Amino acid sequence: MGGNLYNFSALIISYDTPHHERQNWQGRTWFCSTHRGRIASGYTLPMHANSRPITTSQNDIHSQLASVVARHAATAFLKPILSYNRQAFEASMEAWQACGSKPLILDAGCGVGLSTRHLAQQFPDHFVIGVDQSAHRLSRNTMWQGSLPTNFMLVRADLVDYWRLMHAAGIRLARHYLLYPNPWPKIGQLARRWHGHAVFPAMLALGGEFECRSNWALYIEECAAAIRQLTSAEVSMERHAPVSPITPFEQKYLASGHSLWRCRARLSPVAAACKPV
Repeated sequence: MGGNLYNFSALIISYDTPHHERQNWQGRTWFCSTHRGRIASGYTLPMHANSRPITTSQNDIHSQLASVVARHAATAFLKPILSYNRQAFEASMEAWQACGSKPLILDAGCGVGLSTRHLAQQFPDHFVIGVDQSAHRLSRNTMWQGSLPTNFMLVRADLVDYWRLMHAAGIRLARHYLLYPNPWPKIGQLARRWHGHAVFPAMLALGGEFECRSNWALYIEECAAAIRQLTSAEVSMERHAPVSPITPFEQKYLASGHSLWRCRARLSPVAAACKPV
């Protein structure tokens, strides 16, 4: 890939895109979209302050959390890697390396990519990759005030595969953000929460300064408990009151009067025992 590819403010890479939406650059086909955003008085997407508080019958850390986490840590996750995720991962690694392989930040589940932009602005000496499974979200025209940072890219991929591919490739993160993931608050939905998913050990093994945020305190308590179970890292959990929200959901939750929570941990990288299929 030529140098011009990496000069865009934001590149969205996806191989799971209808043919009529694709462009071909230098013999390679991918869904790509560059975003300079609309210059607007605000810096986030407009969202109405009408978010309802999370309702659930679960009022404590899930009784099965520890056993689920232990089982996932002891069992190899053998789900096959889909080809479009592998291709998107490889292309994103080429883009990162072409930018000098700066310290790497992963914005996991970045949505419209607003947080990715903010992180790139906050850490100008790093390279930020925002990953989301929705091409529609990634292609939305996000409002941004002023000029965009150039040290980031957006990737359309499934995080379950992307995390495992990073781990297998020996990628070591400087920072890792999981901002307002779907909480799946029903008591029977533990396996859908990231800390209850089989990919969680591989996710933690990427190392770096890890931070998860949510408007559900119990999600953060569970995440912190799972990290403590699998690592020797010190995990802090606290109420979070950002002055300037960096995601549309963070803005919406604050405006709706929700309490926000986060847990943070400095994780040590762990080598992959085997490569995913």
